[in-house]
Amino acid sequence: MATHESALKRHRQNQKRRLRNRIVRSQMKTSMKTLSDAVESKDKPATQKALRATTATIARTAAKGVIHKKTASRKISRLAKRANSLA
Repeated sequence: MATHESALKRHRQNQKRRLRNRIVRSQMKTSMKTLSDAVESKDKPATQKALRATTATIARTAAKGVIHKKTASRKISRLAKRANSLA
């Protein structure tokens, strides 16, 4: 365990950030599952609505630095491709 004040503070900050990142990542995954369920049900309006919400959630996750920008772009692209296959 750290003994310097600065190291202890860094440890506290890392714990807070880890929990915050875990929450954001979990919200992103839940949103992706909602979109996946909408695609499987072949409900076009629900799919489009879920795609918009999921895209925003993934972009927000990347903006906060929880996932890399290119990872977010790749996820959005794959989800949009899958959602648009209903057309």
